[in-house]
Amino acid sequence: MHTDVYSRVTQKIIADLEQGVRPWMKPWNAEHAAGKITRPLRHHGLPYSGVNVLMLWVEAEEKGYTAPIWMTFKQAQELGGHVRKGEHGSLVVYANRLTRTETDEATGEEIEKEIPFLKGYTVFNVEQIDDLPAHYYAKANPPPLPTAERNARLEAFFAATGAAIRHGGNRAFYALEPDYVQMPPFECFKDLEGYYATLAHECTHWTRHPSRLDRDLGRKQWGDAGYAKEELVAELGSAFLCADLGLTPEVRDDHAAYIASWLQALNDDKRLIFSAAAHAQRAVDFLHGLQPAPAPEPEPTRPDPATQRRSGAPPAPGCEL
Repeated sequence: MHTDVYSRVTQKIIADLEQGVRPWMKPWNAEHAAGKITRPLRHHGLPYSGVNVLMLWVEAEEKGYTAPIWMTFKQAQELGGHVRKGEHGSLVVYANRLTRTETDEATGEEIEKEIPFLKGYTVFNVEQIDDLPAHYYAKANPPPLPTAERNARLEAFFAATGAAIRHGGNRAFYALEPDYVQMPPFECFKDLEGYYATLAHECTHWTRHPSRLDRDLGRKQWGDAGYAKEELVAELGSAFLCADLGLTPEVRDDHAAYIASWLQALNDDKRLIFSAAAHAQRAVDFLHGLQPAPAPEPEPTRPDPATQRRSGAPPAPGCEL
């Protein structure tokens, strides 16, 4: 089963790339209340991660779903919903391990060996399901992001990473040994989203530094196979992070040259898109982990019982008179 999963997902990515389409760049719409731009969501609102994001984005694009929410047949039933007759579900996977006892050839002793494998299950988009609670179908009219000036929320996110971000010139890149991100001036971008999507790409590269995630995909020089793999991780990381931040990723023209090398790498290794998505997920989790903890909710103010008695107001629950 695991070989079929690897091949099925990889072949779909390859088919899109052969058409010049990067499937992680176009899974968004503004129609659903769950979010203008988002990762695929489970029935309780938690987002999918890693390669499942790509798999469900591709399914939504192919089948024209605008809702980002997915659930199993059983979960739909538990919510009072009914998957419509004739609907076909979509595959998602999770990693599992099985333990097998083997004999050590050197010692003759029996040892337990853990073997990782992928297990798949089927989910349905809420647009394939009738009679769910109304909020699963709710439409939205979200206000657009401002395009003429920097966004304070996004500025705060990238500042909190602690990355050294320099501005100038006409190229965006991450320099490993001096350890800084170089960006063209903000004014050089056609819109706000293009600037921050590019910054998300370069900050994904920034996580590869040995003092952070120490990601080494075999890159030795510009344009080699390891370089292309790192660029694939950064593209996916940017797409995941942009979905989290509510941004439309910028399709950078300078990355079109990588498509041929990605096709070669994907044909050579059916597991590459899975490992690249996993690396991208770790990078995005790392960047989120650098954000400050949210402020605690303030304690509710309890009314003074004596004041209540004088005003004639009924006592608050739990107050002693």
